[in-house]
Amino acid sequence: MSQSTPLSLHVPEPTGRPGCKTDFSYLDIHQAGDTPRPPSDVRYQDTAPLAAGMIRVLDDDGNAVGPWDPGLDRDTLRFGLRTMMKTRIFDARMVIAQRQKKLSFYMTSLGEEAIGSAHALALKDGDMCFPTYRQQSLLMAREYPLVDMVCQLLSNEADPLKGRQLPVMYSVKAKGFFTISGNLATQIPQAVGWAMASAIKGDDKIASGWIGDGATAESDFHTGLTFAHVYQAPVILNVVNNQWAISTFQAIAGGESVSFASRGVGAGIASLRVDGNDFLAVYAASCWAAERARNNLGPTLIEWVTYRAGPHSTSDDPSRYRPADEWTYFPLGDPIGRLRRHLIKQGWWSDAEHEALQAELEAEVLAAQKEAERHGTLIDGRVPSAASMFEDVYKDMPEHLRRQRQQLGV
Repeated sequence: MSQSTPLSLHVPEPTGRPGCKTDFSYLDIHQAGDTPRPPSDVRYQDTAPLAAGMIRVLDDDGNAVGPWDPGLDRDTLRFGLRTMMKTRIFDARMVIAQRQKKLSFYMTSLGEEAIGSAHALALKDGDMCFPTYRQQSLLMAREYPLVDMVCQLLSNEADPLKGRQLPVMYSVKAKGFFTISGNLATQIPQAVGWAMASAIKGDDKIASGWIGDGATAESDFHTGLTFAHVYQAPVILNVVNNQWAISTFQAIAGGESVSFASRGVGAGIASLRVDGNDFLAVYAASCWAAERARNNLGPTLIEWVTYRAGPHSTSDDPSRYRPADEWTYFPLGDPIGRLRRHLIKQGWWSDAEHEALQAELEAEVLAAQKEAERHGTLIDGRVPSAASMFEDVYKDMPEHLRRQRQQLGV
């Protein structure tokens, strides 16, 4: 009997750790403009090359090239740049507020601003997003009041959610922003179910669900794919591959030898892999997927390739598990810088305008923060009244709760 080779396991490792430069060759980045754009009624099987490639529009010189160029007008592009800048400035201010102990927790979307900003423009009023905790740019693009956002973060007397939700877990039905769940991957089956309900009612509204690369390892993600495929739900399934979960590299979730978008094809869903730092590519791919959903052509899974430039949250120190300067070497660059170059190339923007807008937005965010803090912060303990716990639970308050409220004296 021959001696068998000892068995061994493969444990994925990132290509960069603290103290050494990351090798990003694993990303398999394609040239801008090289990826074909099929009609939106293409068979899911025929999107396999799109799930393995990468849709890109902006080249390294700031030109918009290729069949996916959506040909956006000047005002839309300037609004997109403004939305991304406002999101980044807001994030920075809220991190400072958290360090000042005015709020308990915060999560930034640094480096990922193009995804929500452009995606929101491809949706219509009444469509519902089921976001995770890094899609605040969806609300920015829909111009939700900053004061209300800050009050929710502070859980103060003017908090629209009455202190019932963790910071960054917004809920804004009027803006198509479903209540964020802190449990990973729940957004996908929720979005699929909402989309199925819309179809059952004969409505014309679609859903957009969000998940990070790490959470695709959760069973909820795969269950959602099955339901979306079987019932051809009008939903867009967004996988934000920002390279890192809380502290584990995306390969641990299965992204080492195959794209996350390819999982959609395997589940019978049309799928795209997109440069998530390219505002134009994000908008074009989102419109393509939305068109499929609205025309009863079924779901689309989109993998947005991007990079989490900041910590996972204010409780995280990423320098413990990856190079501190890794973002500066990320080959897809900064989404704000790339759209800025494109606008300047078109003659629709200038450095002076950029600096002026930066100052204007910083003042706008600071003013909103000051207004929100008038209603209380975590430091002064001005939280919603205890009476609010009895509200919005039952249409008609049961007698036993009425008695409890009386006993509480509120």
